[in-house]
Amino acid sequence: MLNIKTIRTHKDWVIDRLQIKNFDAKPTVETLLETDDARKQLQADNDKLLSEQKKVSKSIGQLFKDGKTEEANTAREKTTELKQKIQQNTQQLKELEEKQTRLLSDIPNLPHESVTPGKSDEDNVEISRHGNLQEPKIKQPHWETIKEFDIIDFDLGNKITGAGFPVYKGKGAKLQRALISFFLDEGEKAGYQEVLPPLLVNEASGFGTGQLPDKDGQMYEVQDDKYYLIPTAEVPVTNIYRDVILNPEELPAKRIAYSACFRREAGSWGSHVRGLNRLHQFDKVEIVRIEEPGKSYHALEEMMNHVGSLLEQLDLPYRILRLCGGDLSFTAALTYDFEVFSAGQDRWLEVSSVSNFEEYQANRLKLRYRDPETNKPKTAHTLNGSALALPRIMAAIIENNLTADGIVIPQALRKYMGCDIIKK
Repeated sequence: MLNIKTIRTHKDWVIDRLQIKNFDAKPTVETLLETDDARKQLQADNDKLLSEQKKVSKSIGQLFKDGKTEEANTAREKTTELKQKIQQNTQQLKELEEKQTRLLSDIPNLPHESVTPGKSDEDNVEISRHGNLQEPKIKQPHWETIKEFDIIDFDLGNKITGAGFPVYKGKGAKLQRALISFFLDEGEKAGYQEVLPPLLVNEASGFGTGQLPDKDGQMYEVQDDKYYLIPTAEVPVTNIYRDVILNPEELPAKRIAYSACFRREAGSWGSHVRGLNRLHQFDKVEIVRIEEPGKSYHALEEMMNHVGSLLEQLDLPYRILRLCGGDLSFTAALTYDFEVFSAGQDRWLEVSSVSNFEEYQANRLKLRYRDPETNKPKTAHTLNGSALALPRIMAAIIENNLTADGIVIPQALRKYMGCDIIKK
């Protein structure tokens, strides 16, 4: 979340910047500052009462010693009254602090200066294109091909669980595993340390990365235990650093993780979500970085280059979009989407989002690093990106590489697959 000092010092600027995200921050900001003023005043009053209580308590022993029993008893009564008032104030302070935290968590992250206004993904800005858009030997959407080749079964998944939970079979399962291994191996080459995180997180972890309360309705919840199935490995991996102060030599912290991801995707329907285009459960490899503030945007460029290299090795045409304010997430300051061209559907499919959250998540996580010059804790920056999300990569590989002989496997995956083509 944002730093309240920033909001107080640059109130009008903060409100103006958040309009780029189509968020009217004025009511929340004004209530927040009023709450903070009340908290400060109550804290000052309580500090005076504590000082008075200490002074009166200290005098009681001397009053008894001097034989001033009546005055000593009066002082005792006074300390009891002060204690009760202090307890009342302490409870009110707790309530004001909780209200202040709720209000802060309702305010999105400020967009980076390069973010342009816009209402939806239609207003995103295309930055670059890579690769050639070629007609496949056979043009056919993947949901037809996977039935013919019997490599992914949606009907079986629907029987076992429900819609949006496919079963990968045979070479389909092996292609999925090959992609995971390829992404993890390439991440290790790029200096990312692999971790295998839990698939469920607690409420504190969901709050730390900004999924809660913003995306509460989009996550599957285990209600009896108050756990949430992760929508992305970003959540558990970034929370490794919750309540942590990193030493300078530990930065940058670069982690990579494979996980299954779970999203309710409520309200999704239509041809654009058919087949592998949108699922309730899917696999993804995620990269996460913790950086010093002055180095985070250079790190963002490195992450983008890494994602681009994966797509180039898979020989998939792709484009990069800078998200407009209306499509930027609640927590991100700047996000670039990678989309691959899916020839069978003749459309672009998003396969990665690479984001810099600056200090927004770190403030929630209480994630800091020790400044090497001052040795004092400072707030770190967090970043993450898909490297990569598998379903639409699978769809693009199947659609772009379909021939009369079968589905041709990209060269980079053949050592994992043990074959160069999937046949019927």
